[in-house]
Amino acid sequence: MRRLARSLQLAGAWASFGAGCIGVFVPVLPTTPFLLLAAFLFAQSSPRTHAWLCSTKVYRRYVAAFKQAGGIPLATKIRMIGVSYAMLSISALVVQKPLVWAILGCVAVFLLYLMAVRIPTIEQDSVDRVRTEDAT
Repeated sequence: MRRLARSLQLAGAWASFGAGCIGVFVPVLPTTPFLLLAAFLFAQSSPRTHAWLCSTKVYRRYVAAFKQAGGIPLATKIRMIGVSYAMLSISALVVQKPLVWAILGCVAVFLLYLMAVRIPTIEQDSVDRVRTEDAT
């Protein structure tokens, strides 16, 4: 029974990691929550794979600082919103459907709410300290 649970956790971790990596490029998918879930599931199922995940560039860039410092620097938030809004705009131009525009508009408003209200803004030096600590 333990072996089945471990296999399911490992499968879920890989699926979450894949969704997180896709989320780097697709604005509708949130990267950080998927990578946090992957880290949790890898820690439960495979310490070796968990250590590998924590050493990846995508984890260090999107999760480590958020996890340790508790927020995202303003410059990073602006970049994330800019890239996301550009992708949403391209999607709206390609798909000329009012329903799609409404959905994309809701995603844009929700993203702005997350970045402006829900996710704390931290100083860049907090992130630099976290990255320096991780490098040692």
